[in-house]
Amino acid sequence: MKSFTNSRFPPLPRLFSFVLLMLLILSLSACGQRERGGQTITIAGSTSVQPFAEKLAEVYMKQCPGLLINVQGGGSSAGIMAVQQGAAQIGASSRELHGEEKKLHEAVIAWDGIAVIVHPSCPLDNISLATLRQIFAGGIKDWSALGLKPHGMHVITREEGSGTRTAFEELVMDKMEITPSALVQDSNGAVREIVAHDPHAIGYISCGLVDQQVKALAIDGVLPTGANIKKNLYKLTRRFLFVTAREPTGLAQEFCSFVLSPQGQVLLEKEGLIGVH
Repeated sequence: MKSFTNSRFPPLPRLFSFVLLMLLILSLSACGQRERGGQTITIAGSTSVQPFAEKLAEVYMKQCPGLLINVQGGGSSAGIMAVQQGAAQIGASSRELHGEEKKLHEAVIAWDGIAVIVHPSCPLDNISLATLRQIFAGGIKDWSALGLKPHGMHVITREEGSGTRTAFEELVMDKMEITPSALVQDSNGAVREIVAHDPHAIGYISCGLVDQQVKALAIDGVLPTGANIKKNLYKLTRRFLFVTAREPTGLAQEFCSFVLSPQGQVLLEKEGLIGVH
């Protein structure tokens, strides 16, 4: 399995159905050989990647009776550390690797955008990157500064070590610190839940997790849609990574190959991410 670099996203080949069928036959054959093995793969890390990894694991385990894939959260940094310490075969990261982490083997499994979200009743539809930075730095504290009805802003952020927060800091904050008055949450789901019930809140989550409970804002006039992410028009775009101690082998390699196969990539796209093909 090889690493992937930033590139355009060509359409899936016309022979997709045939290739998918052949891959499925090979996968079932390989899985059948270890049906009685009771073997386990542990994946740990990003809470942004977690629901997608869980869906992939669910589908793959149905194809491989006797195989258990244990998917855990904890944040990108925790997942990377778990791989470094041998506590997990695969680390899930929604941020880039830094420093000594770059010695690990990485594979891009999908692309995602970071959506800035507000309550559906909020009349705001678009925000500039500069204004967003000021809000999360604490420079703008009231909605009236954006021409809305006066009320204090409730800024919601992720915890230190979160891949989503690290990516947001790199893409938005331009070395400015997120205000200490921001309410810190430990998962994308928790941020979404708070914003969904607070008309005065603003936060950020994975685009793949945006639903009807919240409204995603356009950034400088560009919405976080799959098409805009594919065309590299949306500014808050990041990679979702699977990280291993070295080039994966055995069960980990087989699962990673499934994730990067047409079947796995189509599944991720159906769940709201952008495939690497």
